[in-house]
Amino acid sequence: MNEALTPVILVVSYLLGSIPSGILLGKGIKGKDPRSAGSGNIGFTNVLRVAGVLPAVLTLLGDVGKGVLAVYLGKFFNPELAVYAGLFAILGHCYPIFLRFHGGKAVATSFGVLAVLYPGVGAITFSVWVVVVLIWRYISLGSLLAFGCLPITMLLLYPGRESILFSVATTMLVYLRHRENISRLVLKKEGKIF
Repeated sequence: MNEALTPVILVVSYLLGSIPSGILLGKGIKGKDPRSAGSGNIGFTNVLRVAGVLPAVLTLLGDVGKGVLAVYLGKFFNPELAVYAGLFAILGHCYPIFLRFHGGKAVATSFGVLAVLYPGVGAITFSVWVVVVLIWRYISLGSLLAFGCLPITMLLLYPGRESILFSVATTMLVYLRHRENISRLVLKKEGKIF
C-alpha cells in the first residue's frame, strides 16, 4: 500500500464519524433538532426523547454504520490500518468537525467498529449493555458497565497489543463523554429510558 494514503484514510474515517446522524434524521423526519431539548446530545437516547422511535432507530443504525464503514475502508487499503480507521471514526463521532467538536458519546460507533474487528468482544459488550439497560433502565449505566468490561473481555478473547490499546482508548473515550451522566447517576438524577 502507498503510505501516502494512510493519512487520507484516517481523515476520511474521521469525517465519516463526524456525520451527525441524529441531527440529520431528527430534523429530516420530525423537524426536531436533538440539541434543542433533553440532554442536548445527538445520539440515540436523546433523539428518542426529542424526535421519537423512528429517527432514534435510524440514528442508531447510522452511528453504528459509520464505524462499520470506516473499518471496511481501512481493511480495503490495508488490513493493519482497519483498527485505526475505526478509532478515527469514533473520534469523529465524539468530536465532529461539522458541529464544532461537540458530538456523541462513542457508544454506537464503537459497537460498529467492534462488530467488524472483534465480533466476539462486540457481542459480549452489546449483551452486557442490553442486560444492564433492561434491568436498571439507564442507557448511560449500560454503556459505562459494558465498556468498563471491554478491556478485560478483549484481553481474554483477542490478547494483542493493538487490540488492548484500542479497547482501553475506546473505554476512556466512553467514560470521558459520559462525565455528566456519571454525575447524574451518582446524584440519582439520571433519566430512565422506559
